[in-house]
Amino acid sequence: MKIWIDRECCFGHGRCYETAPDLFEDDEDGRGVVKGDGSISPATIDMARLAVRQCPEHAVKLTD
Repeated sequence: MKIWIDRECCFGHGRCYETAPDLFEDDEDGRGVVKGDGSISPATIDMARLAVRQCPEHAVKLTD
């Protein structure tokens, strides 16, 4: 699984990097950026799913 952010939808609320700091960080504009290549390990899958649910714009996506 991989996680990614639809940059067109992101308004920079920061919930992704606050909820899942192992998976995201913020850029110079305060918008979320995926760390690494977005691959999700079994240890971070619950954190990734929570980040998806927490995004008010539904900009955080999880794919197979």
